[in-house]
Amino acid sequence: MIIARNIKLKSLITWTGIHFLWLSLFATGAALLYYFNIITLRIPWVPVSVIGTAVAFYVGFKNNQSYDRMWEARKTWGGIVNDSRTWGMMVDGYISNLFTADKLSDSELQDIKKRLIYRHIAWLYSHRSQLLVTTTWEHAGQGGHVGRTARFYQRKFGVGLIDDEITRIELKQFLPHDEHDRLVNNVNTATQIINEQSRDLKQLREHDLIDDFRHMEMENILRNFYNLQGKNERIKKFPLPRQYANMGRYFVGIFIVLLPFTLIPEMFKTDGWAQWLSIPIIALVGWIYICMELVADYSENPFEGMVNDIPMLALCRSAEIDLREMLGETNLPPNIEPIKGILM
Repeated sequence: MIIARNIKLKSLITWTGIHFLWLSLFATGAALLYYFNIITLRIPWVPVSVIGTAVAFYVGFKNNQSYDRMWEARKTWGGIVNDSRTWGMMVDGYISNLFTADKLSDSELQDIKKRLIYRHIAWLYSHRSQLLVTTTWEHAGQGGHVGRTARFYQRKFGVGLIDDEITRIELKQFLPHDEHDRLVNNVNTATQIINEQSRDLKQLREHDLIDDFRHMEMENILRNFYNLQGKNERIKKFPLPRQYANMGRYFVGIFIVLLPFTLIPEMFKTDGWAQWLSIPIIALVGWIYICMELVADYSENPFEGMVNDIPMLALCRSAEIDLREMLGETNLPPNIEPIKGILM
């Protein structure tokens, strides 16, 4: 997620400069064809302007849908953080010797609480890792220039910025050895971790370390985690319908191709150097439309591992710190800090 107040001009040029370059070359070629009277086609401005307006509406609709997907993902992760704190509060407050005849020592109770909270931290990071698996419709999953560029963005402006942090969140430090080897081999590790939590709660109920009411309340929190996980998986595994996602670029392309045939003849009616202003004007108008399309295109998938992602690692770390403080720990990991104005 970009957290810098302003996007630097250098970053904007790096991301979109190639489009302004080829648009300038395209406009220059078209102007030269008119200048040497190789072509004389003149399209009235009205139909082209109508097409441009329609394309703007369509690309605007796509931007709205992309933003909705991104904002829903952010709200879902906000729910995960909030419910994680609730889980830590319930583990800390509900598990006690209040209902059992076989009293446990404080250290034994603390071990149980630590096991439940650490297992939940493992769920946070495993869920994040699963969401970062590239799908075929995401940019990094495509071939050619698009795929290579996306993987470059991942390395330089995405998950590559925090590669050193990944080694700090191995699930082995949060799961018992026997659990780790069993759970990581499942198709959906995050799902099985929550199920393991439910099994653990059942055993705690059998030993009267929680009563029926507390058992059900904690099971409801686990159900909430499944609901939130499912919402993220829906966004990840169901793309913005391709008929909406792909048609925008064709419409923008049609508008850009038609633009020289209406703008250049009009500009060539003037005298002197003013007629060559058609070149930067065409390039600028085309660049604006392409940027609108790119913003929508790179915002529709909020779990791509690139700069526009939801800052899942920062949210996981924030929840981890809160939960470990509830256990009374003081040797806590640092918060995830932004790098180059990007928070991952």
